[in-house]
Amino acid sequence: MIERIEKKKVIAVAVLENTADALRLADALLAGGLDIIEVTFRTPAAAECIQKLRAAQPGMLVGAGTLLTPEQVQRARDAGAEFGVSAGLNEAVVTKANALGMPFAPGVMTPSDIERGLGLGCKLMKFFPAEIAGGVKALKAFAGPYGHTGVKFIPLGGVNAGNMRDYLALPNVAAVGGTWIVERKLIAEKQWATITKLTAEALQLSTGL
Repeated sequence: MIERIEKKKVIAVAVLENTADALRLADALLAGGLDIIEVTFRTPAAAECIQKLRAAQPGMLVGAGTLLTPEQVQRARDAGAEFGVSAGLNEAVVTKANALGMPFAPGVMTPSDIERGLGLGCKLMKFFPAEIAGGVKALKAFAGPYGHTGVKFIPLGGVNAGNMRDYLALPNVAAVGGTWIVERKLIAEKQWATITKLTAEALQLSTGL
């Protein structure tokens, strides 16, 4: 999973209200060249959207985000989520994911967070909120004490087309969270062509890094 994410360098992070939008969004992302999506557990439709996406697009890597409880981890896995992500580091959540054999990227912001994550066996972590937490400079600083561990980060929060290359140029960054390519407003307004365009542009920006 990590290798596949590192190859694409971009993960679409979407909030979905219904399965119809989920399927149209998948088509739009695939048209732009991206086959990785994280469906956040911020709406009642999240689990069903994951289930439908896995059935309709078996070649797509589908994960679940904003997993705040062990129960949500179970629901996500039951729906077919292939990986999990959270905004923070909840040991009960990570432990549940480990028990289910689901790759998990907890959210971290400090060295203490990173060390807790490493202690739980996590080698891929979400750096959130990236820009507020120090951005590229912070990740460069983390490389000193933690580079030898092999830990990689997915920065999200303030990351966009204007700064994504700065993040992706760092050796300890696996990918960026692409929230701007699947903004809630774009999905609500069914702007599928715009999403395809933004996706293709993001992937073009990631090339050569």
